[in-house]
Amino acid sequence: MATSDGWYLIGPLIAVGLVGFLGAVFWRMGLQPTVSRETSPDGLAIFGEREDYGLLRPAAVTDDTEVAEEIRRFLSDAGIRATTAIRRDGRVIVLVFSEEVEEARRLVASF
Repeated sequence: MATSDGWYLIGPLIAVGLVGFLGAVFWRMGLQPTVSRETSPDGLAIFGEREDYGLLRPAAVTDDTEVAEEIRRFLSDAGIRATTAIRRDGRVIVLVFSEEVEEARRLVASF
């Protein structure tokens, strides 16, 4: 078969058609890409949107990493295991285990 008859285009055309068909089927089934609808909460950040940190819960939220590190050290001196994480909005959050969150928040409030 000579390449000048156009038969060499059949394979790629079938592949493109099949991908388009499957895309239409998936679109019809409702598998469209989703857009994140994040809203920033007003007021206290620890009671706003819930982000998943596993077993850890937020004890404090601050804009300054140095302040968050001081709070983490303060809680560590009080015997509460704590760590820090950076949220999507750029603020720094101090995390503790859920069984120690009430005591940690009370200590942070007196800090």
